[in-house]
Amino acid sequence: MDNWSLVSMCVLLGLTTRWAVSFNSYSGASKPPMFGDYEAQRHWQEVAYNLPVHEWYLNTTDNNLSYWGLDYPPLTAYHSLLCAYVAKLINPAWVELHTSRGYESSSHKLFMRTTVLIADILLYIPAVFLYCFYLSNGSSKKKVATALCILLYPGLILIDYGHFQYNNVSLGLALWGVVGLGSGWDLLGSLAFTLALNYKQMELYHSLPFFCYLLGKCIKQGLMGRGLFLLLKISLSVLATFALCWLPFLSEPQQVLQVLHRLFPVARGLFEDKVANTWCSLNVLIKIKTLLSRDAQLLLSLALTFLFVLPSSIKLLTKPTMWQFKLALVNSSLAFFLFSFQVHEKSILLPALPVCLLMNELPLMATWFLLVSTFSMLPLLLKDGLLLPYAVTSLAFLFLCVYLLSALHRSSQELHLGSCYNLTRGCLSARNFSLLVKC
Repeated sequence: MDNWSLVSMCVLLGLTTRWAVSFNSYSGASKPPMFGDYEAQRHWQEVAYNLPVHEWYLNTTDNNLSYWGLDYPPLTAYHSLLCAYVAKLINPAWVELHTSRGYESSSHKLFMRTTVLIADILLYIPAVFLYCFYLSNGSSKKKVATALCILLYPGLILIDYGHFQYNNVSLGLALWGVVGLGSGWDLLGSLAFTLALNYKQMELYHSLPFFCYLLGKCIKQGLMGRGLFLLLKISLSVLATFALCWLPFLSEPQQVLQVLHRLFPVARGLFEDKVANTWCSLNVLIKIKTLLSRDAQLLLSLALTFLFVLPSSIKLLTKPTMWQFKLALVNSSLAFFLFSFQVHEKSILLPALPVCLLMNELPLMATWFLLVSTFSMLPLLLKDGLLLPYAVTSLAFLFLCVYLLSALHRSSQELHLGSCYNLTRGCLSARNFSLLVKC
């Protein structure tokens, strides 16, 4: 079978899995008055379509910020506006100001799920295959197998097609950034990552490795010659991209400050719900939120995050290779997830992306981490009624990684995947699931 046939089959399998999960429930389904993330995304379309740009992030009579106010960067708002134009053509009631709040129907669910699928087809899936075919080693079959494993990572599928979000957009843009830098297209890479950062501010988790890799490359080329020219080109492209994204808000400094206030809601506290990071775990024994003031919590989280990000960043700065870059992405995003301020359960998807990029070199560790990262979101998935798709997609992903990758690698490390399979199969047994649900 030729490569194109294999790629087509992988894409078809990835899309089929995504669409199968989309038939399940979503965040806040039939749960007024606030509903959930599904309603948040729909409401942003309503706001973006009906209100002038300068009111998108302001609390007004037509935009009550306590009801799912926009708290993502401008590129998310533009995406919502684009979706809203299409929604308006299909059914104006979907984005009608005020009266569309909490709108739920099978046709609207189909529309919303389709918008996520289109984002995958346009951004995330092409970036996965470009990375696997041009930035990973091995035979064509091995590259296709790696791409299939990345596409079937259950965590991203369950959150985007079950819970409902557009993480594939920001992660897809970030992956385009990795592909750009790995291929030597530094301007394209920096542009793509800047767009990712302007879509979701959580891409700050990946920002320091991008910065250190590019700066290290400039230093290596010489800051008195080609390196300086490269640094200037990258700086100008990043600044120009930021300026274009924020252009409607630059007329008044107060608007910029209001947007930043919405993007970094310090008042929400150190963590939310049952996130599997240091602060939530430590809170079982030590009530940090009670013992420390909010400012002290913020400073402590910033200090620890910086401390744990620093070693890999220095290493990358002195040795800007693609391998060090990928390791630094994992370390940085994990440090942010474990120690930073205001972390959600879904933020584990940010470390999961660079771990996916290690699937070819470290299949055992990557597979185990990706399964654990999905398991860490189980309280959220249970709340959304996604237990069955969680079990099916996790077991399918594990089976695929064990038998497909180990068959292609056949080295001592990959053969140990069998024990990983047996152990995780036990963790996902019906008995353990029933005990977990009872808890």
